[in-house]
Amino acid sequence: MPDYAPYRHPLPSARELISAHGGRVTRTRIAVIETLQAGQHPLSHDEIGAALTAAGVVHDRVTLYRALDWLVEQGIAQRIAGGERAWRFEIRHDGAHRHAHFHCDRCGQILCLEDVPTESSPTLPAGFELDRAELVLHGACADCGRQGIKAGTR
Repeated sequence: MPDYAPYRHPLPSARELISAHGGRVTRTRIAVIETLQAGQHPLSHDEIGAALTAAGVVHDRVTLYRALDWLVEQGIAQRIAGGERAWRFEIRHDGAHRHAHFHCDRCGQILCLEDVPTESSPTLPAGFELDRAELVLHGACADCGRQGIKAGTR
């Protein structure tokens, strides 16, 4: 089970974040933001949905997808490509995303690598403008490596 505990952060900060981006403050958006803020790693749609259900927030898959899409469009959250074409989501701190990720190709877990520098940006051809860059490292996490689990067996 993923390590996250929704509602660890005060509710007003989520409200203020939504309002600051000109959005409609809804219970689902607030709960999604707080779930992402409390997450120890990027969370999948299903993990977020399970956290909302556990917190008693009534939602459906479409509403959750719309809330996540809005948060990404506003720059509040970011999508990270996970295994099996599933997106994972995390809050963007201070409007920026400045750390790398490690994707375990065996179990599908994605971990934040806060200590891997990503500040340098490549030299782009004339006229090109960089909006964002992602660094995702692939391999086996410590648990899968120790257990000798092969890709796709979990």
